Amino acid sequence: MKVWCEAAAVRKQTSCIQADRALTIHQTLTTDVLPTVVAPETSSPPASPAPPGPPERGNYNVTNANDTVCLLARMGLQLNISFISSSHGTTVQEVLNLHPNLIKFSGSCAPDFATLKLTEDNVTLTFSFSLNSTSNKYHLSGLELSAALPDMAKRLVVANTTLNYMVGTLGYSYMCQKEKTLSVTQDFSLNTFQLQVQPFSVNGDFGTAEECELDEDDMLIPIIVGAALAVLVLIVILAYLIGRSRSHAGYQTI
Repeated sequence: MKVWCEAAAVRKQTSCIQADRALTIHQTLTTDVLPTVVAPETSSPPASPAPPGPPERGNYNVTNANDTVCLLARMGLQLNISFISSSHGTTVQEVLNLHPNLIKFSGSCAPDFATLKLTEDNVTLTFSFSLNSTSNKYHLSGLELSAALPDMAKRLVVANTTLNYMVGTLGYSYMCQKEKTLSVTQDFSLNTFQLQVQPFSVNGDFGTAEECELDEDDMLIPIIVGAALAVLVLIVILAYLIGRSRSHAGYQTI
């Protein structure tokens, strides 16, 4: 009987020791588990849309009170604008083509001032031309843009009335076939393509074109290359003639 009691006491003591060890291990494992750190969510910047290709060329005109055409324009137009995005809260840049089949155009003509107004949906672009009656030179003196795109936090309205682009002579049209960028304000510039305009002294159709520097440079390059080739051919011919005359002179000496 005593032996059995001692054996039972030993088993009880062993069970207690094993329970204590299990509790210690469990507490150790629980203490060693590190809390999970959740990284804060960061909003990625808006992806820039792919720039559009060259815009389609449109034909526009303005008539006076006598229903006579007083301004002619033919051009492709592309807007470069910066605005606050309502979805991201940051400044974004966007390039937009104007579509001639969707544009409504109007304007006005005066002896020394003319305007052309183009409207497509929620975008309105106004050109202002001025004429110097002393020098008989005209130029694009102002551009104004009003735009309300879906992602704009507020309507964009920008203007500049001190420009000096598209300088031409009265009775002549101004032409620039190459792409040209007209800087207007910090938030707006205008790309023109295949442009021809005549804001004054229109006689039914465009007058003789005065080309921009970009087009003149393109015409100048083949002229320079042709002249260089002509000079090279002339040098070769002169060298041949000089060599031939020297050989004849040597024969006569002998």
